[in-house]
Amino acid sequence: MPTDEDVAGVLAWFEEWDALAVAKDVEAMAGMALFPVNAVTDGSAQSWDRERFLKDMAATLGEGDVQMESVRTPVFINADLVFVITDATITAGEFSQVVRYGDLLVKTDGKWLFQTMVQGGW
Repeated sequence: MPTDEDVAGVLAWFEEWDALAVAKDVEAMAGMALFPVNAVTDGSAQSWDRERFLKDMAATLGEGDVQMESVRTPVFINADLVFVITDATITAGEFSQVVRYGDLLVKTDGKWLFQTMVQGGW
């Protein structure tokens, strides 16, 4: 069972990740990843190297201001693996979209790293 500290650590990791996403700092986001990263969607699973991650994340984050409101639910597999379900509203300009996705984080040398993202519809 995760401790309150375990859950807080994962949520703090995502606060940093979200801030980097809003700032569109894909280089720093890549520094929080364990490559190759798995990208899974409807009928497709791909492994992304760092170069592909940088390219696709930059395209996903797009141009202009982006705001994100997220509620995250960490599900610990064990002390070193956590799958996090996110329910979010992403707003860019006048456009808002509600999304649900999941991310697998792997603890390596005491530090959480992003390893797999799962989202339908892309």
